[in-house]
Amino acid sequence: MRIDLPLKLLEKNLESPILVKLKDGSEYIGKLERSDISMNLILSEAKQVSENREMIANYGKILIRGSNILYISIEPDKVRYE
Repeated sequence: MRIDLPLKLLEKNLESPILVKLKDGSEYIGKLERSDISMNLILSEAKQVSENREMIANYGKILIRGSNILYISIEPDKVRYE
């Protein structure tokens, strides 16, 4: 896999709903507004959710630091490759 592929995939999926799990175990869902080379993310309509997807808190717009991210998930049927 090319090293820049994850970054390009994020770039092509701006405005898509995503789930972000952090290293501390917390999870956030929201629309991807921006990402950068360090995989820092800006999410709009962001909500912190429990593991069974129940809302814990509604934040609106948030910045997630890339070094805190464990994984990012985009719904398979909504992924844009081009």
